[in-house]
Amino acid sequence: MSSENTVFIGRKPILNYCTAVLEVLRNSDTVVMKARGAAISTAVDVAEVTRSRFLSDLKVDLIEIGTEELTTEEGRLRNVSTIKIVMNNIK
Repeated sequence: MSSENTVFIGRKPILNYCTAVLEVLRNSDTVVMKARGAAISTAVDVAEVTRSRFLSDLKVDLIEIGTEELTTEEGRLRNVSTIKIVMNNIK
């Protein structure tokens, strides 16, 4: 998967990310959403809102969950949950 079809989910409003997903799907049949920590629930919301309001043909192809080790400003290691949601608009 190329980075061109990846949307990184963060702290912006849900509809901003829905727009980004729709832009990716304009040029590709597949979109990948990635999020960490508290943004995981936003990523799930983006997937569901995009599917229910904008593209009813959009299907969830893959959901991967995991953990990343991040270093804090103090130099300590911290585990952060991650999610990757792959959706296809193949008819």
